[in-house]
Amino acid sequence: QVQFVESGGGLVQPGGSLRLSCAASGFRMDHSAIGWFRQAPGKEHEGVSCFSISDGSTYYADSVKGRFTISRDNAKNTVYLQMNSLKPEDTAVYYCAVDLWSTAQAMCLRPSLVEYWGKGTLVTVSS
Repeated sequence: QVQFVESGGGLVQPGGSLRLSCAASGFRMDHSAIGWFRQAPGKEHEGVSCFSISDGSTYYADSVKGRFTISRDNAKNTVYLQMNSLKPEDTAVYYCAVDLWSTAQAMCLRPSLVEYWGKGTLVTVSS
């Protein structure tokens, strides 16, 4: 059973930074991808950034390129999303997710097919 421990959400002013953490366990990692998605009120899930464990490739949505960075601590089995230069439009519930057989790009572009989801953490960007 895949389990998630997400943390790091909160309230931040525009231009500020936050780092989200996701400790995921209970799955075979060989061909997996792990990533962050977000859902703003009234909108669909959006793939923000995904990481392919098999080849280390990453994917970023155009809206966050140059501002967000995904990284992984293998020893802690934790994935991070460093979010800089935050904008009000980044406000959403952010979810950590795992897909057992996927690439980073495929996972982020097809959220409806993602297999396992965390409970989410709220990020609010407001002055």
